[in-house]
Amino acid sequence: MAELNEQELVRRQSLQTMRDMGIDPYPAAEYIVTAYSAEIKEKVESGEWKVDDVPEEELQQVSIAGRLMSRRIMGKASFIEIQDSKGRIQVYVSRDDINTAEQPEMYNTVFKKLLDIGDFIGIRGFVFKTQTGAISVHAKELTVLAKSLRVLPIVKYKDGIAYDKFDDPELRYRQRYVDLVVNDGVKDTFLKRATILRTMRQVLDEAGYTEVETPTLQSIAGGASARPFITHFNALDIDMYMRIATELYLKRLIVGGFEGVYEIGKNFRNEGMDRTHNPEFTCMELYVQYKDYNWMMSFTEQLLEKICIAVNGTTESEIDGNVISFKAPYRRLPILEAIEEKTGYDLSGKTEDEIREICKALHLEVEPSWGKGKMIDEIFGEFCEGTFIQPTFITDYPVEMSPLTKMHRSKPGLTERFELMVNGKELANAYSELNDPIDQYERFKEQMRLADKGDDEAMIIDHDFMRALEYGMPPTSGIGIGIDRLVMLMTGKNTIQEVLLFPQMRKEQ
Repeated sequence: MAELNEQELVRRQSLQTMRDMGIDPYPAAEYIVTAYSAEIKEKVESGEWKVDDVPEEELQQVSIAGRLMSRRIMGKASFIEIQDSKGRIQVYVSRDDINTAEQPEMYNTVFKKLLDIGDFIGIRGFVFKTQTGAISVHAKELTVLAKSLRVLPIVKYKDGIAYDKFDDPELRYRQRYVDLVVNDGVKDTFLKRATILRTMRQVLDEAGYTEVETPTLQSIAGGASARPFITHFNALDIDMYMRIATELYLKRLIVGGFEGVYEIGKNFRNEGMDRTHNPEFTCMELYVQYKDYNWMMSFTEQLLEKICIAVNGTTESEIDGNVISFKAPYRRLPILEAIEEKTGYDLSGKTEDEIREICKALHLEVEPSWGKGKMIDEIFGEFCEGTFIQPTFITDYPVEMSPLTKMHRSKPGLTERFELMVNGKELANAYSELNDPIDQYERFKEQMRLADKGDDEAMIIDHDFMRALEYGMPPTSGIGIGIDRLVMLMTGKNTIQEVLLFPQMRKEQ
């Protein structure tokens, strides 16, 4: 344990002094809260609670609790600020009110000397307005609820300069609990994240689809092209994979007779970290029988429009200086047309060797193990993806890029797949799902060929999934939406770490 600094030693001494006075600094009994800061202000401002020209005995009685965040001690009376889960409110504390027969030194000793910024306290009293018009609570009783043994980094201003700001990104992400307490707006981001998830579930539930849970530990890392995390299952003495997608299990449920199923959960991909990628991320996957990718595009537009309105009160959101409109409809553009539009090269019908030569002409480094699909994906990512700011459906991917997707009904060599690009990044990936088991098996074999060439993101054949398909899966459309990126878009945050409560970090030194 690190050596304690002077202020931490003083707080521990205050803790012991409280105990010596018979005050439990961590009481076990329930503390009844009857009002919150925002509610008190709202009810006073609306006139529901009267505070002007009202006798003291008729003022609204409340019981509040929260952190002590500031105080101005003025002899026999003081003003403090309490921060609860809804915001902050001022409290007036006087010696004659909070001293009791049991604790005659509550004001002079406990309040003035032993309490510190960051301590949790409870206040019972009445709501009033100060002479300056500030809505406040007049304390009649003060209860210590939890002693803080570390010093909060509260910002202090002197000569217009801010000191003790808690703004270092690594510290903020590593100590999110402090970040939430001292930095305005951080908590609001995660409340909006909860609104996004709640609205998404509401839309999917109202459509008649069933939320399910599928295994996180899987014997085969399937459903996406990604490098998995590997662990060992001691009881069975086998290696297992942290799931990279929920797709193949959800499709099994469509085989089993569900009309539509969705899961909102964690996926894990053993890849790099940057401002838009975290190896542990949240994804929503939805599969609906008797639908295709055209239907899914329309459904996605409706879903995102409703989420944006729920979060921002409008169909628009601002991020990176761009105003993004989630108002339907969105542009639809085939991927090969997008590549030709941005690079001048038409990849239609090109062989693997021809595409490799085009990559060289574009000064794009490619690995010898890469097939057509990987190279096309790299070209699109380098020259096209970042240019699509407004929501755009990139459609009709080559079959080499889409091993789980149904062949296009009218365009040979292409599949019925789309990716939704917003603000230059992929937000969603969707298909008309491949339900022909013979075709699916051939696609898996091609993936194994790529794996033999050294592609560590190629898919492994999932024989149980193949068995399920052979029992028959109806025409189905599916989609995966990255929740973390969706939250970034809806809250205007340009790094994924800002929308994860506890992002992955290097080991603390």
